Amino acid sequence: MELLIGLDIGTTALKVACFDKKGTLLAVSTQEYDLITPQTNYVEEEPEVYWKAFLDGINDLKSQYPISKTDKIALAMSAQGETLLFLDKAGKSLRNAIVWMDNRAEEEARELEGKFGNDTCYKVTGQVSFEPCWPASKILWVKKNEPQIFQKTDKFLLIEDYFIYRLTGKFATEPSLVCSSTYWDIINRKYWQEMLDYLEIREEQLAPVVESGNVIGKILPEVTEELGLGEDITICTGALDQAAGAIGAGNIREGMFSETIGAALAVCVPVSRPVFDPAGKMPLFCFPLEGMYMIHTFTNGGMTQRWFRDKFCNVEMMAEEMGCGNAYDMISKQVEKVPAGCDGLVMLPHLSGSMAPDSNAKAKGVYFGFTLQHTKAHFMRAIYESLGYILKRNIDSLANMGIYVKEIRSLGGGSKSKIWNQIKADINQVTLETVKSVEAASLGAAILAGKATGIFDSIENAVDSMVEVKDRTEPCPENKEVYEAGYQMYQKLFKDLTECFELTR
Repeated sequence: MELLIGLDIGTTALKVACFDKKGTLLAVSTQEYDLITPQTNYVEEEPEVYWKAFLDGINDLKSQYPISKTDKIALAMSAQGETLLFLDKAGKSLRNAIVWMDNRAEEEARELEGKFGNDTCYKVTGQVSFEPCWPASKILWVKKNEPQIFQKTDKFLLIEDYFIYRLTGKFATEPSLVCSSTYWDIINRKYWQEMLDYLEIREEQLAPVVESGNVIGKILPEVTEELGLGEDITICTGALDQAAGAIGAGNIREGMFSETIGAALAVCVPVSRPVFDPAGKMPLFCFPLEGMYMIHTFTNGGMTQRWFRDKFCNVEMMAEEMGCGNAYDMISKQVEKVPAGCDGLVMLPHLSGSMAPDSNAKAKGVYFGFTLQHTKAHFMRAIYESLGYILKRNIDSLANMGIYVKEIRSLGGGSKSKIWNQIKADINQVTLETVKSVEAASLGAAILAGKATGIFDSIENAVDSMVEVKDRTEPCPENKEVYEAGYQMYQKLFKDLTECFELTR
């Protein structure tokens, strides 16, 4: 039997999903892990934690669905961007992975900006400015602060590159993932030599770039033994998680817009040619379909919700442990009882800096306007609304580029909440749709694997036959005014607190 496996390597969890060639979800496993945050702006993970989560996920998958050793399997990944690993000549990790959320390299980002300028950064890489979270900044930080690690590093790999290497023994990356490295030339589609020279690294230390949806090779025999699977497993290039999610949500044509609320809130808008924002705020990425690009931004999303749950919702979490339901569902039911606009409470959800169109690595989380009448449910709803305001900031910025959003495709954990979908539709006053596959990123990766191995003749045909709309949420016109006021306050708070952010560490 032909099976497709989509591996979604997220910030705080790894998902392994198995599909048949019709797109039917046969089994899925989620393995959570905790990040290492030794101090402010530092976010790391042990590479073996990712690998163990993958092994555990495959074992869980096999317990749900009888995968035979004779089954023919194609596997591709949906991967978080910017997370960087450092391997020696023997292929062993020299230190913890530096996760995409890590903002320690502030000084290095300023140094790169001084050397090249943000205008050049945008024109060459598609990224609107040099930021601490980009891999180029991280490499420069390691070079200056951990010179022994830098000198011993034979390969600088992103998380998908690392898994491809562990699975096949070969090195490869793909364009949608490497775009935000700020050492990749998005127009000429090659590594940016001037940047490599400045960092004092060689192109040979980076993974060769292979287009998404292409075969890399067969899985290593020792890995199949470790997984307990057969040897007929083909590893293929996948895509950046949000690009894979867009494919899995059916967002593959111009005029569409998808948003994901997982650990990050991310938006993805496919375009048929490179489109640069005249205001210099909206990043440009490669899209996994040949010849296409995407406007793509992200900032903290589900991490803010998870932070609130973990810190303030012990009762709900205990109830979940006792089998009384999902903690997030319990929180959503409380949120439903709070009126639109949160009775004047507004939040900035930037617990680890903010990204485009309001890039500020020093931005912090803020609650503003709470009084004696506000409850825990108000504070949670304020998180939901704040992320709706970020979506509106992106949609407004797209309109300034001549790109107009007529509908939103919503995916990720946030799309499971009906009240959150209603809030996003109301704030933006556009129809919001969810799709039947709750594992859109994994499905997108699986589609890329199917295209690579010839199961599908095109990504477009696979999407048209496999992606179905589940629900439509229409906006409530009566909430337009209160949300417009909340949106204006959100923007004013961010602008007025910029000086305060600069005073923080």
